[in-house]
Amino acid sequence: MRILLVQPRGFCAGVRMALESLQQALQRFGRPIYVYHEIVHNRWIVEHFRTQGAVFVDDLSRVPAGAYLVFSAHGVSPAVRAEAAARGLKVIDATCPLVTKVHHEAIRFARQGYQIILIGHAGHDEIVGVMGEAPQAIRLIQTVEDVDRLDLPPDAKLAYLTQTTLSKDEVEKVVVRLRERFPHIVGPHKDDICYATQNRQEAVRRLASEVQIALVVGSPNSSNSRRLAEIAQAHGVPAYLIDGAEDLRLEWFQGDETVLLTAGASAPEHLVAQCVQWLQKHFHAEVQERIVREEHLHFLLPAELRGEGPSEA
Repeated sequence: MRILLVQPRGFCAGVRMALESLQQALQRFGRPIYVYHEIVHNRWIVEHFRTQGAVFVDDLSRVPAGAYLVFSAHGVSPAVRAEAAARGLKVIDATCPLVTKVHHEAIRFARQGYQIILIGHAGHDEIVGVMGEAPQAIRLIQTVEDVDRLDLPPDAKLAYLTQTTLSKDEVEKVVVRLRERFPHIVGPHKDDICYATQNRQEAVRRLASEVQIALVVGSPNSSNSRRLAEIAQAHGVPAYLIDGAEDLRLEWFQGDETVLLTAGASAPEHLVAQCVQWLQKHFHAEVQERIVREEHLHFLLPAELRGEGPSEA
């Protein structure tokens, strides 16, 4: 067996910033630190921080007045910010800057009188936050069929935005159909799909023809991780989304195949290493590192952790 260990994989700059923010908050301000939603969508990381004193909540009523609160990497709506302020919470905003960019675009387009077509998955934390910026102006769609169901005149003043963790290929299909139906639609100045999502997807596309099976380390609620498995499957490669080595099954493998191993943007590297060890133990697999693209982006910690102290929301 041969393992193609894909690079880039795992943590992106936004995830690293969010995790470091929560870690520093716990060290500086003590436990408990409350976090609105999961800090990132990874089961192992959430459980790790629970043991350190983080309390993850989906309802701010569970947060005591005046407590420390971290906003997750996925961002929040203005209503959540207002509620946090009303409760006097000390907010540390760990929203990924690339998600913040989409929020700002939604605000700008809404102020300019556009109806906004938002491409994304209903209920995803990121989408909930963006839609909260201009709920009366935003319509959520996901597929080409959703475009065809839009009841709007061809000359409507429209703009589109996208969730940052989608498949670039699928988004392009939807955007092409939007432009066919609404030739005057405008989009963001720069693609909303984040650099890390695109890089990890590109790596899977480029290497799919060399492998017989793909393993994606990531939790089921991680949108970008699911997209990686879907891309491999679309190229005819059986793909499995796994939380870690404990999910691997002997019956998936023949023992002489080439296995692509990658990880979603919120999956820690030690889980990848455990998968490599499992494959080496059972199949004496040899590892070949394959670098498709290098990443060097780094995001600053939130202002509240750069010596300015936590803010009241």
